[in-house]
Amino acid sequence: MSRNARINTLLLLVVVALAVLPLALGMGDHKEEPFTGADGQAETAITELKPDYEPWFSPLYEPPSGEIESALFSLQAAIGAGVLAYYFGLRRGRRQGEARALDRTAGTADTARTAEDAEVSRTTVE
Repeated sequence: MSRNARINTLLLLVVVALAVLPLALGMGDHKEEPFTGADGQAETAITELKPDYEPWFSPLYEPPSGEIESALFSLQAAIGAGVLAYYFGLRRGRRQGEARALDRTAGTADTARTAEDAEVSRTTVE
C-alpha cells in the first residue's frame, strides 16, 4: 500500500469515527434536540442569561420550515464544495500542463544537442 493510500485510509477512518462516535457514546442524550446547530444553542444560552435581550437585527429571509432551512444550507455547502474542487482542479491542471511543457522543451533541447553533437562529430571526421 502506497503512502498516499495509507494517508487516505487514515483520514477516512477519522471522518467515520467523528460521525459515529457521538452517536455510539450517546452524547446529547440528555437534551431534547441533541444535535442542534450553534445558532440555536447560542440563542438558548443568551435567553437564559439575559431574558430581556433584544437582537440588533432580524434575518433578511426566514425559511418557512426547518427542512427548507436545511436544504438551503446543504445547497450552500454543495456550491462551496464545487467552487473549491474547481479551484484545486484548475491549479493541478495548470501545474501538470507546466510540467508537460517543461518536459517537451527539455526533450527538444536534448534532441537539438544530439543533432549538434552529430554535426560536430561529422565535421571533425571529414
